[in-house]
Amino acid sequence: MDPGVIRKLDQVVVNRIAAGEIIQRPANALKEMMENSLDAKATSIQITVKAGGLRSLQIQDNGTGIRREDLEIVCERFTTSKLQAFEDLSSISTYGFRGEALASISHVAHLTIVTKTKSEKCAYKASYEDGKLKGDIKPIAGNQGTQITVEELFYNVPMRKQALKTPNEEFQRISDVVSKYAVHNPQVCFILKKFGESASIRTPPKSTTANNISTIYGAAIGKALIPIEVKDDVLQLSVDGYVTNVNFSLKKGICLMFINHRAVECSALKKAIDAIYSVYLPKGSAPFVYLSLELNPHNVDVNVHPTKHEVHFLHEEEIIEKVKLLVERALLGGNAARAYTQALLPGASQPPDSSKLNETLQGGEEKSRLDYKYVRTSHSEQKLEKFFGMSSQANGGSQDVSEEVKEPKLTQPSPSRKKKVKKETRLTSIHNLRQRVEADCDENLRKIFRELTFVGTIDRDQVLIQYDTKMFLAATQKLAAELFYQLTVFNFGNFDRLTLSEPLELRRLALQALADPESGYTEEDGPVDELADRIVEILVEKSPLLREYYNLSIRKDGFLESLPIVLENYIPSVVFLPMYILRLATEVEWDEEEECFHTFSRETATFFSRIALTKPEKEYRWEIEHVIYPAIRTHLMPPKEFSKNGCLLQVANLPELYRVFERC
Repeated sequence: MDPGVIRKLDQVVVNRIAAGEIIQRPANALKEMMENSLDAKATSIQITVKAGGLRSLQIQDNGTGIRREDLEIVCERFTTSKLQAFEDLSSISTYGFRGEALASISHVAHLTIVTKTKSEKCAYKASYEDGKLKGDIKPIAGNQGTQITVEELFYNVPMRKQALKTPNEEFQRISDVVSKYAVHNPQVCFILKKFGESASIRTPPKSTTANNISTIYGAAIGKALIPIEVKDDVLQLSVDGYVTNVNFSLKKGICLMFINHRAVECSALKKAIDAIYSVYLPKGSAPFVYLSLELNPHNVDVNVHPTKHEVHFLHEEEIIEKVKLLVERALLGGNAARAYTQALLPGASQPPDSSKLNETLQGGEEKSRLDYKYVRTSHSEQKLEKFFGMSSQANGGSQDVSEEVKEPKLTQPSPSRKKKVKKETRLTSIHNLRQRVEADCDENLRKIFRELTFVGTIDRDQVLIQYDTKMFLAATQKLAAELFYQLTVFNFGNFDRLTLSEPLELRRLALQALADPESGYTEEDGPVDELADRIVEILVEKSPLLREYYNLSIRKDGFLESLPIVLENYIPSVVFLPMYILRLATEVEWDEEEECFHTFSRETATFFSRIALTKPEKEYRWEIEHVIYPAIRTHLMPPKEFSKNGCLLQVANLPELYRVFERC
């Protein structure tokens, strides 16, 4: 047999092979782009995912941006702003250094970049294919920073695409990557969401590592954290992190490991930590561990793996031993608070259960009578206000209350005896949003809210409600925001008109909102007058849609005439109207139908759910008790996340309290 002919591969083939080593799945592409955003000093990073990142993967940051003159070569291989000579690798402090990430992505997907630097007057948009600029670089409106959109990932590598998991599994991998970097970079705001849905991860800016761990991984882990910290000048090592105490365990452990701020895997260090916990935890369980090691950059080789998830470093055995001792010391220090349970000897009888004993001693009639006394059967019975010398009545009803609101006044139409015929929409996007709400409904919570009895208002955001024999503390604003969102979605195209006594100038409202620190406006965003004019322009352009579907009326000369009535007898706090107008222009995704209706409904719900400090106490108490919570009882389909986000907390179980008082 003749030997095969050695040929030089075509450059396109070479690039696609190289790209396949670096971009193995959507999570790898996102990791590379997130690291670029962090290198660009971004303080806010938002990721939007469609179909697990295969159809669309978008990342937007507020970093330094990319210069106009660099856009032509930004997607070519080995183009980087972070490395000049090979010797620089020994002291590299940035995430990226090879200049292969964007090039690799462009060889296996359609890549679009929109970017603006601080010094440039406008943003620029460019598209790339196979590492080369496709078409011209176009000027476009945009904020400072960079937005990268990756579409149809692996469209030209069908075998790789077929080998990937389902979209939900790929999204979970993306979520894991974002979670790691959000914990390690608490000063940065991270937002991760599926296209058209609310955020699945949202961390506040200027947070702390411990707070972000609690936000992302759950309050149970947050309460069990033990901080660890050490510095060793001999090894040129600095370690800080958190581990869970010996009272806490997971079926599947979580280990976040960073070396010189780079997310890596170190199997030797992980095995050492697992060996320590095996002494304390039951078999088959594992801890939560977050470790950040900082080493002398000269002692670390970062260029040993295409995806950079492995590094080599000097004095590995000594450093692992140092970390192992640190974790052991932390666990021993926290072991004093460990909870122990006594095991029964074989054959021993179970101790009597007092609750079952009481049930045995009580007759059926007596038990029935006591349960009736426990359960509040009418909200007209004595409530919390009685014990604080307050009246639950509010001057006779909603019309008297609404007159106390300061200018501008909002006027509801007089009730009509003739029942309005509800128009049903045929828009697929609205039906999708409704189905999503219904599919995400938690039936156990829905039963609680349907059968709730209002006990009393504590403040603007907290009330006590009773369900059966249990007392709950409810977060009003969270519940109201979801209620108003669902009402906006399900009443689409059927809103009555809430008229302003005098039309308000949108430009003036926009200027007021931009002057509010809550808007996040800085001088870097551009002249405030131009931004206000742009806000008016957007809303006037969209006014036909707003008027037709939501009865939100905006005149062509830029004056706001009315708002929708989302809930009868409820008037929103006009204090938040300027911010609502600003967010309608900036946060609503006007270009895509379903996302447009979703984001508009969310912003409207947020506006309606906020209760201003200037709202009289009698008014907001009356609205909470007689308008909001009856609507929650009737309409709310609570999403599953409400079972764990703290909006409903059980504070008492009355039969258990009864037994306590019996012993006193």
